[in-house]
Amino acid sequence: MIFNWFKIFIYHLKQSKLFSFLNVLGLSIGISGVIFAILYWNNEHAYDQWNSEKENVYQVLNGMGKTGDIWTTSTIPFGMACKATIPEIDQICFLNDWYSQGVIKYQNKKVIDKKITVSDNNFFDFYPFPILKGAKKDILKEENSVAISEDQEKLLFKNNEDPIGKSITYDNKPYTVKAVYRIMRPSSVEPNYVFGGIVREHDLTQWGNFSYGLMIKTKKGVDLATVSKKMHHVNYVNRTLKDAKESGQPVEQYIKENGEIKIYLDQLKTLHLHGTKSSGSATPEGKGNLQLLYIMAGLSLLILVLSLVNYINLATASAIKRAKEVGVRKIVGASKKQIIAQFIFETAIIVTIAILFALAIVELSLPYYNTFLRKTLTMNGSEFYLQLILIFGLVIILAGIFPAIYISNFETLKVLKGNFSRSKSGIWIRNSMLIFQFGIAAFFIIGALIVNSQVDFMMNKDLGFSGDQVIRIPFNYQDYDKKGEKYQTTKQEILKMPGVQQVSTFAGTFGNSTNSSSGFTHNGVSVQPRNVEMDFDFLEMMKIKIVQGRDLSPKFASDTIDNWLINETLAKTLGLKNPINTVISSGWGNEKGNLKFKVVGVVKDFHITGLQNKVPPMVFINLKTLKWNNFQNVYLKVSPNNLSETLAKLKTYWEANINPDYPFDYEFVNKGFAKTYEEQVKQKNLFFILNLVVIIIAIFGLFALASFSMERRLKEIAIRKTLGAETDILLKELSRQYIIFCGMGFLIGIVPAYILLQKWLEDFAFRVNISIVPFSIALVSLLVLTLLIVITKAYQVTKIDVLKYLKYE
Repeated sequence: MIFNWFKIFIYHLKQSKLFSFLNVLGLSIGISGVIFAILYWNNEHAYDQWNSEKENVYQVLNGMGKTGDIWTTSTIPFGMACKATIPEIDQICFLNDWYSQGVIKYQNKKVIDKKITVSDNNFFDFYPFPILKGAKKDILKEENSVAISEDQEKLLFKNNEDPIGKSITYDNKPYTVKAVYRIMRPSSVEPNYVFGGIVREHDLTQWGNFSYGLMIKTKKGVDLATVSKKMHHVNYVNRTLKDAKESGQPVEQYIKENGEIKIYLDQLKTLHLHGTKSSGSATPEGKGNLQLLYIMAGLSLLILVLSLVNYINLATASAIKRAKEVGVRKIVGASKKQIIAQFIFETAIIVTIAILFALAIVELSLPYYNTFLRKTLTMNGSEFYLQLILIFGLVIILAGIFPAIYISNFETLKVLKGNFSRSKSGIWIRNSMLIFQFGIAAFFIIGALIVNSQVDFMMNKDLGFSGDQVIRIPFNYQDYDKKGEKYQTTKQEILKMPGVQQVSTFAGTFGNSTNSSSGFTHNGVSVQPRNVEMDFDFLEMMKIKIVQGRDLSPKFASDTIDNWLINETLAKTLGLKNPINTVISSGWGNEKGNLKFKVVGVVKDFHITGLQNKVPPMVFINLKTLKWNNFQNVYLKVSPNNLSETLAKLKTYWEANINPDYPFDYEFVNKGFAKTYEEQVKQKNLFFILNLVVIIIAIFGLFALASFSMERRLKEIAIRKTLGAETDILLKELSRQYIIFCGMGFLIGIVPAYILLQKWLEDFAFRVNISIVPFSIALVSLLVLTLLIVITKAYQVTKIDVLKYLKYE
């Protein structure tokens, strides 16, 4: 019996090549979209799931008082006090929550690695990577200890050379290799090198130095709310009470003016996707983009549904051609269940072919998909194959049941007489599916237009600075104490080079904010501004405007002692109507108390971070004022003429005079800032690609239903033509209902489009307003597409041979 079914399927496949091709192609596109989403979903949810400690390990974050900023870093004394006074905490771990880049040397070999971290001795208790060689415990107990990954072992050491006990150099300091480990992926931390000695002795009593990532491991079964409350109490006793006493205020008044530090605990198990939104990256590997994950999952499911609706429409449209077959099979004794089983069997074959095509599409497109997501996804693993089987079963059920029941319900006598009409309810089901397709298409077109509008707005908005022909070069000078002096010498020397117009620096990067911030209170208002330590001519070079007062200048000795600038946001936050000459007590102190600074100028607000964020309050001081030397880059304005020659000279100078261990590297400031909206550009491209897919599938569905509807009306058209109806009247009559369906689908699609896109735009501090334009364009596009397809098919139908359809009447 199954063999006969298969022969019948092959026969109809040959007879309806176009419909069969559209069936397979539509389903393949929908299934491939779901496979892409599944691969991404699996990878994002796999972070740290290998870690046996994931249930009990938490990252500690700090909500900074009244400002509300959430920092991923903590202080050493806070972590140690929590460990000592809270019995529910089993262990703590201090580590960098970012990667460093550095030169690693061993004998004559040198590698530059970008995934270096520093930690205390507890790192491998929190991230238990398998230890392949060397010590199993107390690996980083000594400050000059290092553990290296197996990949780095192969780079630095010969095949048979044992690395344990060998000395490697990092930052011009020797470290002894204590262990070799295997990185388990994906993980929140995947370092190639883990160096010991993170805790600096002078930070043991510094409650205000938030420079350390802090992880805690709780005992099993403890109440997390209790732990959080006790950690808050540690801050209250050791910071709030003492600070209130020093300020001479009652505790209640101090908290009212300054707020308290709030503790957030993010479980390692869910940290990657559901961690608290913070000002930092949270983990060295970065946080997952939950919004993009939901967008991709939702849109891929929509496309699969669209493909299934399209398949059902195509299947029912072609059912007329098999009506007599069903009638004959019923006459010779076939039951309704057997007919349903036969058509589900045919659907299973089509779905199998579609899945094979979908896998081929995914395999060919996976390199581009990985580039798009910056991932290394592969189609393997038992979980993926089980999900593929589940998709197979669901698609067969959803796509096969309705057409099979529909076909099996043809009445025997009617179809044998040539009457293939079905109930009005069946017609409305198909029409509803078409309206649903129009709704999805409208949603995608509107979404693509609004996302495109927001990205264009971000790319073209005035940022308040000009990075034209300004390049950023890392200043990897090793001697910290002489870094400022070396910078001044370098500046004077490279200014002599033809093509170099200006040289300056500041402690930060455009797109990633500044390297530090400090809080203070003025007139009862607490703020946490970003610190911009800069060279004198930095603002001038970046074309950042001064709206009140003046810029810092070497002409005024006080500009390197107790003068500073503030930006417009900080002036408004502090309520300063006339800020010039206002004296403010800063968050920086010495043995005599907090330093006081006089405002000599107000800087026009500019975007130092992406447009997702508001412009932060900022203070601007000269490099020589605090002597921190926190700057990490030198900024040069270069002439576009002979640029390659200028860069070649800079390369030669840098490698000879700054640090020969590091290759010369540079980046244009505008290009660097553009990285802040990379995710949005991805979403724009994603919507564009999916738009094409949705429109193609919608065309299939519209073509199917138009074909079905018009083939049912061939005798009617023949009679109308015999009675003298002209072609244009017939075209108008045949296309009218599809215009109505298009309008109904559009009305359905605009509501979720508006709600979801409005929600998407809420993530941006600077954004476009949703206007009527994208909705109008979507409606016109759908109408044009509908008319083009329907009128083309209708015109073909109006050219039928009248006698062929009237000869039996």
